[in-house]
Amino acid sequence: MKFPLAARTSTYSNVNYLLSNITELNLKNRKHASQIHSQIITTNNTSLSNINNLLLLYSKCASLHHTLLFFTTTPRASTNILTWTTFLTQLSHFNKPFPALTFFNRMRRTGIYPNQFTFSAILPACAHAALLFHGQQIHALIHKHGFQTDTFVATALLDMYAKCSSMSYAQKVFDEMPHRNLVSWNSMIVGFLKNKMYVRSIRVFREVLSETSLGPDQVSFSSVLSACAGLGDSGFGRQVHGSVVKRGLLALVYVKNSLLDMYCKCRLFRDASELFYAAGDRDVVTWNVMIMGCAHSENFEQAFSFFQVMIREGEVPDEASYSSVVHASASIAALTPGTLIHGHVLKIGHVKNACVSSSLVTMYGKCGNLLDAYQVFRETKGGNVVCWTAMIAVFHQHGCANEAIELFEEMLKEEVVPEYITFVSVLSACSHTGHVDDGFKYFNSMADIHNIEPGLEHYACMVDLLGRVGRLDEAWKFIESMPIEPDSSVWGALLGACGKYGNVEMGREVAERLFKLEPDNPGNYALLSNIYRRNGMLEKADEVRQLMGINGVRKEAGCSWIDVKNRTFVFTVNDRSHSRTEEIYEMLRKLKELIEKRGYVAETQFATNSVEGSEEQSLWCHSEKLALAFGLLVLPPGSPLRIKKNLRTCGDCHTVIKFASQIFQREIIVRDINRFHRFINGSCSCRDYW
Repeated sequence: MKFPLAARTSTYSNVNYLLSNITELNLKNRKHASQIHSQIITTNNTSLSNINNLLLLYSKCASLHHTLLFFTTTPRASTNILTWTTFLTQLSHFNKPFPALTFFNRMRRTGIYPNQFTFSAILPACAHAALLFHGQQIHALIHKHGFQTDTFVATALLDMYAKCSSMSYAQKVFDEMPHRNLVSWNSMIVGFLKNKMYVRSIRVFREVLSETSLGPDQVSFSSVLSACAGLGDSGFGRQVHGSVVKRGLLALVYVKNSLLDMYCKCRLFRDASELFYAAGDRDVVTWNVMIMGCAHSENFEQAFSFFQVMIREGEVPDEASYSSVVHASASIAALTPGTLIHGHVLKIGHVKNACVSSSLVTMYGKCGNLLDAYQVFRETKGGNVVCWTAMIAVFHQHGCANEAIELFEEMLKEEVVPEYITFVSVLSACSHTGHVDDGFKYFNSMADIHNIEPGLEHYACMVDLLGRVGRLDEAWKFIESMPIEPDSSVWGALLGACGKYGNVEMGREVAERLFKLEPDNPGNYALLSNIYRRNGMLEKADEVRQLMGINGVRKEAGCSWIDVKNRTFVFTVNDRSHSRTEEIYEMLRKLKELIEKRGYVAETQFATNSVEGSEEQSLWCHSEKLALAFGLLVLPPGSPLRIKKNLRTCGDCHTVIKFASQIFQREIIVRDINRFHRFINGSCSCRDYW
């Protein structure tokens, strides 16, 4: 835009016209704003109206730097409450709470008193940063200046308390309001929702429905639907759906997305699909809700399908889209689709997003690609705690416990604050390396330094840590000293240690506790039976097996699978269903001969379901050995083998695969129910400690 400079009066009028018609002219160009700013200075046309309008113009241009510069260098700007309020509103809008509070205090020191609009502008600054103490001070000022009965001020005040997680204060402000508008009611609904007080959120919504002078809007409906989703209350959610249709709000994408989310989180995917395919507008959030809904319902292939259709229909995925579909890839360890999505991410430019990067790290980790996971992590600049935690977890899952601990120490040096789940991975890593002292140091630091109350997962890690190094009595005493009731994960960790060290008496007592806590878990029966069997107490072992039958508990059948050319081949124990069965068993026979020459001795204690005298033969029918033999037959020499198993891999299979990795010079990656084992040249990443 060019400004005529021929005459001072002409310029003066042009400036006034442009500033007074900002909204109509839709000026959003920073260059235009700077030109107007220059003309104001040149013509000395610094009326309060022009100052305020220029502040608004810089706000529309998203130029906070110029706003600050203009306000602090223009003397008249700081002499009027209107310009101060406009300025503080912008600071709050651009999420600059501390500068906003600093300037608010400076304004008061100059003798300018805040009005109701000023208070409505400064309270969001406290809300954004959850500055409860500052918010309470401003609350006191509001009473001092007599604005506590103003509807807009009170609404901003209760919104501030809600975002500071102080719903009792928010409720008090709400109850004392002489007049309430729909925004006030919505603020309470949203406040209870954000603080996960879903029942209270629904209760306030019901009150809105009963108010004859009010009618809920899209914010009301969207928020209460989210509350229903949080509760898993599809009954009331359906009633809200009916009210949405009755009021003609279903066409609003915002409301429709909340309905979809509610049905997905209530596991009513058919209802969600019907609503999705019904006529109406869709945005990227609509697609994201369906992708996430599929992932949460474990319909991972359908999540991929929605993602592909989304792209075909021309909708551009955002960070949430990529994060969700990568999560689906990770859940089924689908490396090929995950890699393709990573290519999309690189092309679009979302790779620097910490949320997407953490999903990619997890995906590569669960697919057995440790190096790719680490590369993504290192390429993520400014990674948040989620990204760091994801990489620590991947190191731990791959048996690189020392690396997990080292990365955690690096994270602390970078001043990234660890979270609850971070400590689960770190403590588990300490457990798998026998670092007892480090484990207790990190465990104690949770409450002492990071204000995180240890949970059952952390206590289970500590019991496992003590149990793995044979300190069973200490582990028992640790459980007895717990401030919370131990659950099956805690006792299960101790039972596993009893099995490892052959402590029959303690194992029996722990198992009896577990039978009461989770009577349908076959793993506890199997562990106790194995403890008896390995100590020569065969009758006791059989009694436990009989008890399983009496209680109707069935052990999950072990199976392993391997992917070859985008096709998955599944093997069970003694499997002879494959078309190349004869070749598979012949490969196993040759492998047995080769490893016996290198000193292999069958570990018959792992042949728990065999007839006496046939233990060694039964070991060679385990599902992971069959998958290994098939992979050696069909995959090109030198290429890695990736095997997955639904149960914990046994010690004999672990030994055999170590030999195979050395003989065939292959990298063999086995993912069992607990972790990854990476076999290279006769060694495993777990260092035989798992």
